[in-house]
Amino acid sequence: MMERNIALSQRENAHPSRFTLLLWWLSTAEKELLADAVVDRNRYKIVGMTVLATWAFATLAWTYFFSTVTGNAWLAIPLGIFMGGIILTIDRALIKGINKYNKTRLLPLLFRGLLAVTIGVFMAQPALLYMFKKEIRLQTSLDNEKKKQFKRQELDSLFKNRKLELLAYKRQLQNEDEAKYNDVTAARNNFLAETDGSGGTGKIGIKDIAIAKRNEYQKIDGEYQSLLAANQPKIAQTDNELKIIGEKIKKEEDAFTNYFNDGFLTQIEALNNLIKDNSALKYRYYLLVIILLLIELMPVIAKTLLPAGTYDEKVLLREKMEKEIATSNIQKEQELKELYNTLAQQNDKEAITAFFSLTKDDRNDKLKAFSKLWREEQHQTFDGLWERMKNEILSKQEN
Repeated sequence: MMERNIALSQRENAHPSRFTLLLWWLSTAEKELLADAVVDRNRYKIVGMTVLATWAFATLAWTYFFSTVTGNAWLAIPLGIFMGGIILTIDRALIKGINKYNKTRLLPLLFRGLLAVTIGVFMAQPALLYMFKKEIRLQTSLDNEKKKQFKRQELDSLFKNRKLELLAYKRQLQNEDEAKYNDVTAARNNFLAETDGSGGTGKIGIKDIAIAKRNEYQKIDGEYQSLLAANQPKIAQTDNELKIIGEKIKKEEDAFTNYFNDGFLTQIEALNNLIKDNSALKYRYYLLVIILLLIELMPVIAKTLLPAGTYDEKVLLREKMEKEIATSNIQKEQELKELYNTLAQQNDKEAITAFFSLTKDDRNDKLKAFSKLWREEQHQTFDGLWERMKNEILSKQEN
């Protein structure tokens, strides 16, 4: 509901709207004291608007922050509203403590400033993540690739020695097979050259020398086949172990990749890397941080910079009056209690005096009765009579 335009001279009787009352509440002003503070009404509406803007910004920032932690909007929104309420409470506490009488005190202002800056810097992060969302997503992908490469290097370094041992052993076995195969090839070529007359004795046909070379070739070939039969399982076992190592590395890489996410800390890391590698973005980043920081500091700045009016004087006088009334009431209550105790003591004294006065004759009669009874009973001792009188006649002191 919009407020009617009322002349300044007639505003003393104006009735604030619900929205105005809300702004006054946000600015921690007492509406009863603002009723007659015409000029201060607008000042505290301005302070209330800054608190309202900060509250809305904090709620949105925290909601986005929780959306990066959990994908459930039904959880992120209530948590964002809850944290926004906490920021609102802190802001109201900060501006409540600022008035014309402590604006010149450095320590309280310094403490409030540090608290506001701390909250503002943290709240600026979610907003910046949202503004640079596309760039951060690209940078996150690049960072993840770098992490995968680094992880691969670590895994290769972990299995490097064993892989080198296996590869060296495999190469040794293959060299043995290759060397023996070369011997077989040389023996076969010698045998064939002898039989076709192109080498050796130069005689064509199977002669004694050719037969000897054939036997030598067959012998070396048999040794080669035996060596292959012995080395092939070893090479297969080596290849199998190398394959197992490769599968382990692949499994570790896949498990590491599964930990990749786009959470808050991951995005913050990507944003830092993005700023570090992009000088054009760096200056805009710091400018945005300052702007967002000012949003959080707005209530404190507004309350500090706006001049004080009659409202602060009324607050001081009202608080002084309430203190004096409270002190006076306590003193009066104390006087009444003391009067009650004094009169009660006085009446109790009179009652006790009357009690002993009224019972004096009866006690004397009872003493005479005890004395007569003791005289008649010859077997009772005087000490026994005394003990009986103490129990039935004498008074006991109050503890």
